[in-house]
Amino acid sequence: MMIFRLLAAVLAALLPIVPAAAADAELARLARASGTPDIPGLKIVWLAPWGDVASARPWRNIIVHQTEGPAGSARGGAQAQAKNPTRRGVTVWVETDGTVYWAVAENLVPTHGDGANRNDNKYIDNRPTYRQVVRDNSIGVEFAGNYPDVTTGPTEAQVAAWKILVKVLRARYDIPLDRVYAHNWIDYKDARYCEGCILATMAREWGE
Repeated sequence: MMIFRLLAAVLAALLPIVPAAAADAELARLARASGTPDIPGLKIVWLAPWGDVASARPWRNIIVHQTEGPAGSARGGAQAQAKNPTRRGVTVWVETDGTVYWAVAENLVPTHGDGANRNDNKYIDNRPTYRQVVRDNSIGVEFAGNYPDVTTGPTEAQVAAWKILVKVLRARYDIPLDRVYAHNWIDYKDARYCEGCILATMAREWGE
């Protein structure tokens, strides 16, 4: 009888783990798909559908940005980016309501970042990033809505979307957790606030 009780207790402990593992496996599968997959928990507007992931640029890093635009500006920024993919901006835009706009094809490089010119180790050890984490090897994600106060943090909806989106990006491009960077960690940026730092820190704290 004791053995059966022990077995029942073990099974009960494992039951919550199985759905989570299955969900992670499904997310990883969707992250390698082509086209415009429906990803649970994310509302994605596909201005540039995914192609074969093997044909994407070999993205090695994720850089988190924040715009000085008002709520609602991610849509306009993404649309302008889609028309001119290499303009200053990013591949992925996130609205204050959590809507994700995939604006640029994966084989194109928008102009973002300032050349990884930070070498002061103020936020992170910059030895692996100095002149190395640049736009050509880093996919950028822009979070809109911190105007007029640039120190305003992301909304709850943006954080919820980011929690899934960062997993998708990492799974699709095989990017390690320690290669998720805030813009301000790798570039000398606006002295008024630390751009992208809250979101990049969250991603690393969430872990695998």
